[in-house]
Amino acid sequence: MSVIVKCKELVQQIYEQMDASHDFQHIERVMMNAEAILQTERAADAKIVKLAVYLHDVSDAKYAKDKSAQNAILEQLSITATERKHIEDIIESVSFSGGNSLEAKTIEAKIVRDADRLDAIGAVGIARTFAYGGAKGRKLYDDAEQARIHMTADEYRAKSTASVTHFYEKLLLLKDLMVTAKGREMAEARHRFMEQFLQQLTKEKNGDA
Repeated sequence: MSVIVKCKELVQQIYEQMDASHDFQHIERVMMNAEAILQTERAADAKIVKLAVYLHDVSDAKYAKDKSAQNAILEQLSITATERKHIEDIIESVSFSGGNSLEAKTIEAKIVRDADRLDAIGAVGIARTFAYGGAKGRKLYDDAEQARIHMTADEYRAKSTASVTHFYEKLLLLKDLMVTAKGREMAEARHRFMEQFLQQLTKEKNGDA
């Protein structure tokens, strides 16, 4: 069994316990995005990219108190200490954290981050936003709520803003934060779709459509 297949089997049972915004289907879509970017970034280590994709949300702070699940899986994989450190660094750089992301220093980190952020925008990104909001009991929208621009990672996670507010605090910012050429290309249509969705939503909630 390859190390990638083993990693997939180990993480799948964890993601199946999460809500629809971060389930294994999310991981499969991020993997497809990463594979598309890998086609244009031939110098990247595909094994590292794929392992990081599978592991990047296993110990996500929204669902886990610590990195015990991530560490437990890494310990079961036949990888070197250098590879493990690289994967851990990639995972640390993926999170948006209210705009306080760590620098993606390697091409592998850039690929994984773009791949994950692509799944946060477009039609799927819209669906995931409302799936997560529903799981957390958040409002669909709140016209009295102001989107926060400058905040710490803790402040970003602490406040349960309405789902539409999340578009302005994160999703609409992601297109311009893509760091690979393919990621930027793929983000364009998805970003436009979100803008169209928000325009239509505004019309409907105001009784204009």
